[in-house]
Amino acid sequence: MDRMPEEDDVSPVSTAPATPSPPPEFKMLPLIMDFEDFSICQPAPFSYDDKAMLELERCDYTQRITYHMARAGKTTRRVRVYADGIYDLFHQGHARQLMQAKNVFPNVYLIVGVCNDELTLRMKGRTVMNGFERYEGVRHCRYVDEIVPNAPWTLNEEFIEEHKIDFVAHDDIPYGAGGVNDIYAPLKAKGMFVATERTEGVSTSDIVARIVKDYDVYVRRNLARGYSAKELNVSFLSEKKFRLQNKMDELKTRGKRELTKVKVDIITKWEEKSREFIDAFLLLFGRERLNTFWNESKGRIIQALSPPGSPNGSVNGDDPDATDDPDSEDEYMELPPDYGSASCGSLTRKLKRPDKVNASANLSYSEQPEHRDVVNERRSD
Repeated sequence: MDRMPEEDDVSPVSTAPATPSPPPEFKMLPLIMDFEDFSICQPAPFSYDDKAMLELERCDYTQRITYHMARAGKTTRRVRVYADGIYDLFHQGHARQLMQAKNVFPNVYLIVGVCNDELTLRMKGRTVMNGFERYEGVRHCRYVDEIVPNAPWTLNEEFIEEHKIDFVAHDDIPYGAGGVNDIYAPLKAKGMFVATERTEGVSTSDIVARIVKDYDVYVRRNLARGYSAKELNVSFLSEKKFRLQNKMDELKTRGKRELTKVKVDIITKWEEKSREFIDAFLLLFGRERLNTFWNESKGRIIQALSPPGSPNGSVNGDDPDATDDPDSEDEYMELPPDYGSASCGSLTRKLKRPDKVNASANLSYSEQPEHRDVVNERRSD
């Protein structure tokens, strides 16, 4: 069993500053490099490389291959298919064209010719990418087996014999140049042409048009990334305008971010307060509290909802001032003076309430209180 370290066993902690470890080194691939170390997959060789030259020597060009032989796969060697172009801003349309050329026959060795900058500028116009960049873009496409730099604009018999080309692949649209309506017409007549399909919706011209359309957006983006106005060929005033727009967009983005934080804080505080309100409400008006409140106030609620009873009337039902208390004092009525004799003056008689009148009616004459004294006086006489 491992022994727990005691205080004497603990080594003192070093107070010396730790030596910072060097940053990790990443091996960067050079622009021009040797691919011999890459044994699994390598870019396509140039036509003057040893690998391409060896493939060319092995090809027995005396055995001419017809279209039907190539389609049927009845060939003793690989079918050498050639495709050419500018391949500026290499995109999926280029890759799909090369894929079709690679699969036009069962066993194809695809050779791609790329024109240089001088020829392209004279025949078609300025390119975005230079010749070296266009070569590298094509040779790293997995469908390509060999690259021919400085390719000619039109193909003659000497070039075809030099590279032992069996077929030329290109789209079937007539391509005119130098006063010729279709530079591929002679190859079509010889049966050495195979057609590929263009990819709709994408081309180098379309990509350039998109950049020109959104020129301001791309200039602002590159200025924000550190490019100078001179590198972007932008005037002094345009540079200041674009930088001001970038600053305004930055402020808008920062404002939206801060507003989002404020909203989140408000919602969080509201949720906390709502929980407190709900807890206080349940504490005051929970089930037990509501039962107690109902039992205490049930009588009051019934009394508030039930109307009061109607008051009792007089004997004739027309005495609104009569009270319901049976023990109330007797009421008196003062009779007019001419009711009795002058010697008697005004006689005040006591009027009983209806219930008392009815009770006294059951007594005999002598037992009634108002006649008791009269009877006694008569008896004394």
